[in-house]
Order: sequence, then C-alpha cells, then structure tokens
Amino acid sequence: MTVPDAAQIERFLHDQVDAWNRGDREAFFAAYQQMAPNGLRIEYVGQPPADGWPILKTMWEGQAGKVRAEVVAKLINGSEAACYHLNHVLPDGPTVKTVEIYAFGDGTLDIRYFVGR
Repeated sequence: MTVPDAAQIERFLHDQVDAWNRGDREAFFAAYQQMAPNGLRIEYVGQPPADGWPILKTMWEGQAGKVRAEVVAKLINGSEAACYHLNHVLPDGPTVKTVEIYAFGDGTLDIRYFVGR
C-alpha cells in the first residue's frame, strides 16, 4: 500500500462516518482496515497514544447506535485531514464537539481526538 491521496482520504472520511451512523459495524471496521493494515494508533488528547484497534472496538461497543455524527467541516491537505464533528447523543441528549486529526502513512493511520463539551 502507498500513502493515500486526497480522493482516498475523502472516501474514507465519508465511509467511516456513514457506516457509524448506519450502525454497520462490518463496514466501519473495513474502512479503517483498508486505510491502516500496517497499524492504527489513536490518541485522545490528554492521554497517551495507544493501539487503535482496541480503542475503536470499545468506542463501537459503548457508543454505536447511541451517538450520531454530524460532519461540520473536513479539511484535507496532503496525507493529513482534520474534521470537525458534532456528536449527537440519541435520542435527545447533549451534543459533544470533536476535532479529529488524521495522519495517513504507508498503510498506517494516526488519529488524535480533541473532545469538547
């Protein structure tokens, strides 16, 4: 695999949010696996980076079907992307704001989540 281009990054960003909002676990994890077959690292800002696969699994198990992601903005520059999301807790809970920074490598993906209130 090579470093993905802007079109591939755009497709990933769309596909993973779409799968999340549809509750499609298989498609959600497939999107990440396609972009990160050589490694996924996730950092919630303020905590140390860690292996992303267990973090995604925990996120899915705890929040899928309970939170709907609304994409406010996506910026792609080279092999990096930044997204601003509103995460609506269902059915009528609070909205949690996130800024998500993605750095794509040769089969790797590093993500930093800034979580606000």
